[in-house]
Amino acid sequence: MKSLYLLVDFFTIIIPLLFSFHPKINFYKTWKEFFIATIPVAILFLLWDAIFTNIGVWNFNPRYITGIYFLKLPIEEILFFICIPFSCIFTYYCLNKFYNLSWKPQAENIFCIVLSISLLITGFIFLDKLYTSVTFISTAFVCLFLKFVLKVNWLGKAISVYLILIIPFLIVNGILTGSGLEEPVVRYNNEENLNIRLFTIPVEDIFYGFELIILNLFIYLQLLRKKEFRERIIQSTPKAPSSFLEELQ
Repeated sequence: MKSLYLLVDFFTIIIPLLFSFHPKINFYKTWKEFFIATIPVAILFLLWDAIFTNIGVWNFNPRYITGIYFLKLPIEEILFFICIPFSCIFTYYCLNKFYNLSWKPQAENIFCIVLSISLLITGFIFLDKLYTSVTFISTAFVCLFLKFVLKVNWLGKAISVYLILIIPFLIVNGILTGSGLEEPVVRYNNEENLNIRLFTIPVEDIFYGFELIILNLFIYLQLLRKKEFRERIIQSTPKAPSSFLEELQ
């Protein structure tokens, strides 16, 4: 079925896309910020993806893709880095809007430290396994940098949302890694990972996905804050000089 991966992308995004226009959600009003945030993160992960594909860490089963490629990556894989972040950030946006997902600062700090140290130790022990080492070490550094250098206060919320998303994660990644199929859509070289599977899903995928989402979320939330700041300034100073407004861009 050549369209399988494309259908996975489509069904991942269709419900969040439609509900973006719900009057109690209005996520569509932040689409601009989302797409601006997605571009640099998608480029980073696509480069990572292209390198790993070229050196044989993973490859894509031609049985389940349309055959359209860019940078030697199937178009479906490129769309993946838009569809998955869109659905996850939409979920974060909705849950954060209607529920209090905040963690106590101390609990968030401890969890971040324990998680990062565990990932770093595992990553350095298995330096010979590229997917494991690169994913675990980079995820640890991103978490530590966001929490203790940039001092974000939403990391606990992101973890809560990601845990809620574990069921759709298992469905989407399960299909891509072969659940219910004769062959997987994405074929992993088990010499480059721990070969520990959650059903058919390599354990590294969990942290790879988390790193993808928190990087998107960081830029997205920064852009939203700047947008809100500009709107407040404009509302409080309707006759502000154009030069001042330009400095806020």
